[in-house]
Amino acid sequence: MSHKAEISRSEEEWRSLLTPEQFRIARKKGTERAFTGALWDNKKEGEYRCVCCDLPLFSSSAKYESGTGWPSFFEPVSADAVVTENDSSLFMTRTEILCRRCMAHLGHVFPDGPAPTGMRFCTNSAALSFVPKEAPSP
Repeated sequence: MSHKAEISRSEEEWRSLLTPEQFRIARKKGTERAFTGALWDNKKEGEYRCVCCDLPLFSSSAKYESGTGWPSFFEPVSADAVVTENDSSLFMTRTEILCRRCMAHLGHVFPDGPAPTGMRFCTNSAALSFVPKEAPSP
């Protein structure tokens, strides 16, 4: 199924807003090398957002160590935060996950995650921004 982006920009506009690595991954469906992304081993509490449009996508409470070298979550922050599409690239069939609002490529989802969902949302650090949870005021 093909989804339509709520936020649409030209390739030149995306290039001006993103780093070359963010553009390659989020807009051109690239993949960063395992264990190289800035967020794969982030253990801080907070929210993971789309690097392109700032939509909240995942919570640190759903993040877990999958052993893959990519940020992995067992569920998105809400059921409508991400959309999925079939991906038949690289001689295999996978399920791609995209930001619902701007259709940025985030990574892929696999049915080998932990409870409670059994799903592994395997993402690229370069497609995400991290917003730390604010400490409560004294």
